[in-house]
Amino acid sequence: MTSFLKSGRSQPAALWLFAVAVLVFAMVILGGTTRLTNSGLSITDWKPIRGVIPPLSAADWAFEFRNYQRIPQYQFINKGMSLDAFKGIYWWEWAHRLLGRLVGVAFAVPFLVFLYLKTIPSALIWRCWLLLALGGLQGFVGWWMVSSGLAVRVEVAPERLTVHLGLALVVFCLLVWTGLEAWNGPSRPVMRRRWPLYSALLVGAVFVQILLGGLVAGNRAGLVYNDWPLMNGRIFPSDYLQGSLWHSLLHSQAAVQFHHRLGAYALFAGAWTVAVLARRSPWLPEAGRTLALAVALLVTVQAGLGITTLMLGDPLGLAVIHQAFAAVVLAVTIGFAWRVRRP
Repeated sequence: MTSFLKSGRSQPAALWLFAVAVLVFAMVILGGTTRLTNSGLSITDWKPIRGVIPPLSAADWAFEFRNYQRIPQYQFINKGMSLDAFKGIYWWEWAHRLLGRLVGVAFAVPFLVFLYLKTIPSALIWRCWLLLALGGLQGFVGWWMVSSGLAVRVEVAPERLTVHLGLALVVFCLLVWTGLEAWNGPSRPVMRRRWPLYSALLVGAVFVQILLGGLVAGNRAGLVYNDWPLMNGRIFPSDYLQGSLWHSLLHSQAAVQFHHRLGAYALFAGAWTVAVLARRSPWLPEAGRTLALAVALLVTVQAGLGITTLMLGDPLGLAVIHQAFAAVVLAVTIGFAWRVRRP
């Protein structure tokens, strides 16, 4: 173990970081399902500790249901909902919050143990503290998102949903990258010409495209313009503007879906351009070339999933798969960016 630490490597720490990354991946999927099932506002308060225990009696369930009946979502969308139907959406949100707490415990407890035993490379300690802080911030951002749908809106604000998703993906990416560093040791400076830049741009493009998808989900924009490649027979949607330009960028169903389509086209072209350049580059190892091709293929599959999901009217199963696969694309792209920076 000591020799691993001197080399900046710790496979036990790497396995722990990868395991937490898998939990965050599950969290993203469960969060998307919670959104798609319209369950996110079923719990109207935030109790970080006591909220672990779900309602256990008829009186507890009645209390939670009364709280839900006070918010606009019930009054304008789910008026007359039965208690059994409410329990159905409640369990999705409760599971989402419980998994979030488990992610925190799964990260914090082993981290403190590693620190106590001095079995984590010193170069990774500050990153782990940063991850711990971001995980705590994510809890606050989650409640900030939920609170936007409790007073005036019937759903959470799309921009807050997108921030919540984006922060989860930042944590996910940092876990994957730090896990790779822990497994292999720190990278040494190496000249790869422009490949670090190309890979960083590709990671950024995937990340932005997922955020654009978050705005589509937040506005339920997958339920409109269900033809492709045109939008109701037009290249540019007729109702792109809904109020001001800024409001349209965040809240117009036509605008956010149009931007997500444009992002997909740009990402598809960029991924395949990088893949072709990688195959021709004498500077990249075979692993780098393979990962570049894998990213392009995954982006292609993801584009097909997106088109199919849209044209079928955003069915729950396909929508969840589309979101989960986006995280897979991001993880492989992170792996590619990490690989081109190593000898």
